[in-house]
Amino acid sequence: MSVRRLDPDQPATFAFNEENLAWAKAQIAKFPEGKQWSAVIPLLWRAQEQAEGWLPEPAIRAVGEMLDMPYIRVYEIATFYTMFNLSPVGKYFIQLCGTTPCMLRGAEELKAVCRKVIGPERKVTADGLFSWLEVECLGACVNAPMVQINKDYFEDLTPDSLTTLLTKLKAGVGVKPGPQSNRQFSAPASGPRTLLESDV
Repeated sequence: MSVRRLDPDQPATFAFNEENLAWAKAQIAKFPEGKQWSAVIPLLWRAQEQAEGWLPEPAIRAVGEMLDMPYIRVYEIATFYTMFNLSPVGKYFIQLCGTTPCMLRGAEELKAVCRKVIGPERKVTADGLFSWLEVECLGACVNAPMVQINKDYFEDLTPDSLTTLLTKLKAGVGVKPGPQSNRQFSAPASGPRTLLESDV
């Protein structure tokens, strides 16, 4: 794994908004006295959501202070787990699976679409809408190749269907997550082979 560093451009401060502060306190209260550090990952995750998809340094510090946890320990967690974005991301953050099943089914062609439509990895488009990153397995191998856009999976992609997705998102048109072919969930792409009799 490569070294992960904080973005050089950081906001001056971070504070949980009222709703997220109440949520964070409820998370901390779930743990027995002396075990509050166990809430660090949920709190970092909520801080990232509030900061529009990335985790600024002041948020890492704020979580540490809230948990009475040494800053270096929170920093170690934030920089270790790749689910935490240490630099700003686009409104639509595309995580493109490049692991073997997706690679064998066309991930390289999907990367080419991302480079053409969005630009280089880790760079946010000028309009702030898109950024993308190649990641390891996202656990949807049977529907390869796939991407995760924010919290949703888009599977069974082709270069054309990914281009269409990105075009719709840019235009503000709603998109439907899941398989982008006519496949039902993870059913065989060739159609059913068993239980074909109507009286079964």
